[in-house]
Parts: sequence; C-alpha cells; structure tokens
Amino acid sequence: MTVHGSTFYTRLRSGIDYIVLIPAFLFFTSLGLPKRFERAVGYAMAGMGGALAAANFLFGDSGFYHLINNIAVIAATSFFLIRFMTDSSAERSSPVAADFAVIRWGLLIFVAFVVWENLTGLFTRSSPKVEPFGFAVFLGTLGYVAARRTLQRDQQLNEIQKELDVARRIQLSILPTEFPNSPHFRVAARYVPMTSVAGDFYDYIVADDHQAGLLIADVSGHGVPAALIASMVKLAAASQRGLADEPSRFLSGMNSALFGNTQNQFVTAAYVHLNAELRELRYSAAGHPPLLLVRNECVTRIEENGLMLGAFGVASYSTAVHKLEAGDRIVMYTDGILEASNAAGDFFGHDGLCNLLAETRGLSPAMTADGDGSRTSRNTSR
Repeated sequence: MTVHGSTFYTRLRSGIDYIVLIPAFLFFTSLGLPKRFERAVGYAMAGMGGALAAANFLFGDSGFYHLINNIAVIAATSFFLIRFMTDSSAERSSPVAADFAVIRWGLLIFVAFVVWENLTGLFTRSSPKVEPFGFAVFLGTLGYVAARRTLQRDQQLNEIQKELDVARRIQLSILPTEFPNSPHFRVAARYVPMTSVAGDFYDYIVADDHQAGLLIADVSGHGVPAALIASMVKLAAASQRGLADEPSRFLSGMNSALFGNTQNQFVTAAYVHLNAELRELRYSAAGHPPLLLVRNECVTRIEENGLMLGAFGVASYSTAVHKLEAGDRIVMYTDGILEASNAAGDFFGHDGLCNLLAETRGLSPAMTADGDGSRTSRNTSR
C-alpha cells in the first residue's frame, strides 16, 4: 500500500502535511509554552489538521485543503509568536532568563521559516522545503539549553556530594569510640550506613569496670533528615544518663525529650544495662527488634517493647531482667541486618542471624561483627 505512485501512498504523503499540526502542538504543550487561551487555539488547529487529513484520505488531495492549511498555519503561528514574544510572565517563570532568551530566538527563526514556507505555498506547490531547517535551529537551541542545564546540575550534584561527605564525617564523629577496657565486658560495634548518612545510631551511656549501658536506635527514613534526628537522639540520651541503670525510665525520658521535635518521623530504640556485680541484665526497648542472648549453642530472643520514641507524648516502658552467666553474648542490631538480601533476593532474616551467631559463638566479638556483613550491630560478651 505504501509503494511509490499508489493511491494510498499519494494520499498518505499529502496527509502528513496536515497531521504534523498535532505533534507540533503536543511538542509545544510539553514545553509548557501555551497558556489557557493559546491551548484552546492549539486544540482547534490540531482538530482542523485531523479533519483535513481525514478528508484527504477519503476523497484525495485538493489544493483547497492546502490553501486552508497554509492560511491557518500562518495565522496560528503568528498568533503564537506574538503571544510568546510579548508574554513577560514566561520569562519571569523561566528558571534561567538567559536560557529563555536562547529558546525564544530559536523559536523566532523556526516560526519565520514556517511562515515563509506557508506563504510561498499559497502561490506555488513547488516551493523549497525550508521549514525543517528552521526546526533544526530550534532543536539546536533546545539542545544548547539542555546541555547547559546538565552542566549546572552536575556542578550542583558535586557540591551536594561534598556537603554529604562533610555530613558523614560529622555523623561519624558523634558515634562513640571503642568501649573502654573492662575486666568483665568486651564490646564490638559496627556502623555501615546504606547511604552517605543515615538514621542509625548507637552510644555507650555507661562504660566502666562494673557496668555497661548500651543504646541503639534507628530513625525512620534515610538520608540527611534521618541523620539530623539521630543527632537529636544523642542529645536526648545524654540528658538521661542519670537514669542509666533503669532502662524503662531512661527510654521514657528520651521519649519526652524527642516528642514534638522529630518532624513526624519516629525512632525505634533499645537500651540494655549490664551489671557485673549483680550478674544482671536489664533491658527495655521502644519498637525495636528484639535483643538476642547467645548462651552456649542457644540463641534466645529477649523482647520487651513499648511505643516508638517521639511518636506519642505519653508512653510507658517496662524492663526485662535476666541473670547473666560467664560467656554470655548479647547482640543488638537494627532491621538493616534482617532486611539484607543476597543476589537471589533472599532476605538474611532472623533465622539467618541466629544461625550465624550460633556458628560464630567461639569467635571474639570483633571477629563476629566483622564477618556478619551487617549494617549496624553490637556484640557484647561477659
């Protein structure tokens, strides 16, 4: 049907002259150039082009169709050009006035070629096709603007990356250094954020020869907002050091300090206080994954959860008390460990973590923490 010289081919070729109004209008609409009134004119032009194309396919080409098309294109193009060139609001709304000026000149050249070709088309059907060259110039201006915007975005991204690097260094600086040497406890902590900065946090509330108070927290969300709230968590925890041996009251105080200051984000946390003289573990949590107690070959979940921190003004927490034995190991972690997956998409999960802890019970806490591939973990032995 598309063989050169056939009836369908001839009608298809001439019909394209009318159909081109439709993608042209859609193109300028995608640029956001026409306003409400101009959009109505554009729809009318696109409808007229579709009607002329349909008539051409049904009844064959006619010089009368081309006459109508040329007059309509000249009128509509001139109308759009005047409106676009005189509408100062378009320049004000442009992110970069210089870019708008470049596009405006490219559009002016394109419209001039369109008007010229349609004017000559009123008198002859064999005029040279100059409209594609005008459109090429217009596309060139769009390409120039796009390239300049791309370079500007690259520079902005580089600046953002530098700021993120600084933020990462600052966030790492608020995390505690190694746990002090103790005859009763050995503590290993690992912090591996998924992004440059994150909302995971840990701290040693108490760290001496006879007791250890270990806090771990996870702010909802990712990135800079979560990291900022994590710094607030550190301040809230520091304000409750006087309650370090009472985990439930410790978390309740943190909740009071954080409520109304987390911008609709919440914090899960867990706090454990270890006492070597009493051989006792006291634990409380706020919506956090359970504490794991590794004793011999058995891994036991210790779960004593209350409401998440910062979400409710009034929240109560309870404390779980367990006796400690020589060689016990406890593990505190965020959900990043459980949600980690392999190449096949299988989650590491709670069972995988428990199996790993049982297999590595003979290793030192530091070796276990280095080998588990977790996002944030803490292993404590007594």
